[in-house]
Amino acid sequence: MRISSSQYFNLNVASMSNQQSTLASMYQQISSGKRIMTASDDPLGAAQAVQLTMQSNALTQYGTNQTTALSSLQQEDSTLSNASGVLQSIQTKLVQAGDGSLSDADRTSVANAIQGYRDQLLNIANTTDSDGNYIFSGLKGGTQPYSNNASGVGVTYSGDAGQRSVQINAGRSIPVGDPGQSIFGSVSPTESTPVSSASATNQGTGTISKVSVSDSSNPNNASTYKVQFAVDATSGATSYTVTAVPADSSLPTTPTAYSGSADITLGGQKVTISGAPGDGDSFSVQPATAGNNDIFATLDNLVSALKQPTGSPGAQAALTNALTTAGTKIGNTFNNVLAAQTVVGGREQQVQSTQTAMQTTQTQTASDLANLTQIDLVSSISSYELTQNSLQAAQMAFTQIQKMSLFDYLGS
Repeated sequence: MRISSSQYFNLNVASMSNQQSTLASMYQQISSGKRIMTASDDPLGAAQAVQLTMQSNALTQYGTNQTTALSSLQQEDSTLSNASGVLQSIQTKLVQAGDGSLSDADRTSVANAIQGYRDQLLNIANTTDSDGNYIFSGLKGGTQPYSNNASGVGVTYSGDAGQRSVQINAGRSIPVGDPGQSIFGSVSPTESTPVSSASATNQGTGTISKVSVSDSSNPNNASTYKVQFAVDATSGATSYTVTAVPADSSLPTTPTAYSGSADITLGGQKVTISGAPGDGDSFSVQPATAGNNDIFATLDNLVSALKQPTGSPGAQAALTNALTTAGTKIGNTFNNVLAAQTVVGGREQQVQSTQTAMQTTQTQTASDLANLTQIDLVSSISSYELTQNSLQAAQMAFTQIQKMSLFDYLGS
């Protein structure tokens, strides 16, 4: 097969043109450090690169979410720690208030100290984050959760029961805040004590002890018990009856004689009533529930009780009963705060664990994307120089061969 001069010329020009195009492409890759400049360079690789880029972007966003979630949880953890510290201080003051040697003025001083702790706890309940959102308002972050009631007893909760959450990976969201009701107006389901209290209208000197639970599995512990006293007008004999809602079939159906002290069994729990209750005086024992454990109302009632004069036996009994009731409720709130803090700490560990796992995934994704889209600079430069030398050799050879003709041969 004969090849004409024009064919030979065109073939060599096309070959050198392709080499020049390859060199230009290689130079662009070396300059940018990227192997795939356009989808046409490697259609399959380009598609894989898009998927890896999307995955990398999602991981970056999850990383931001994790940082935000961890920051919120750490602030809540710190805030709950402050709350538990205040409650411990209140409990210390409560023990001091029970000292029978204190004068009315001394108890007023204790009451003022507890009032200060109460106001400090309210400020803690209204804590805001770095963006100005209230951390205990549920989903109503812009609304202050707690404000004092006009009556001077208790507070009004203006948040809601919602719980903010943040998505920390593709299939998992984690709560990053708790509504204030679950912290300051509730009790721990496992670490709470039934509440004993005396009626505010009692006239005698009867006092009720804290509740002792002997059988926590007894279903009647869910009942609210009422111990009602009666004094016979003729004989002066005192007796009491016990009722329960829901009903407890184990209770005696007739009045029980009382002679200064009684250990009363109420389902799987016991309570002691001492002193001389008046006719019609009553005491109650009820399960610890959110409905009877508003810590702010508890503290307001405690402050008020401590400021009352105790010049009579009846007044002293009323103070003793108030201290017993407040002590149980404050202890229940303290345990609830500790339980909430434990839950928050667990969430922090979950976020940190997810961060560690995702950092490994991010590193692997970045490596896969780099291997797919970036060049090996040393290898690419070597290939570039080899191609460049090949092109230069081809150009020189083409120049020499182009000069050769039959006339040149004959002339020599």
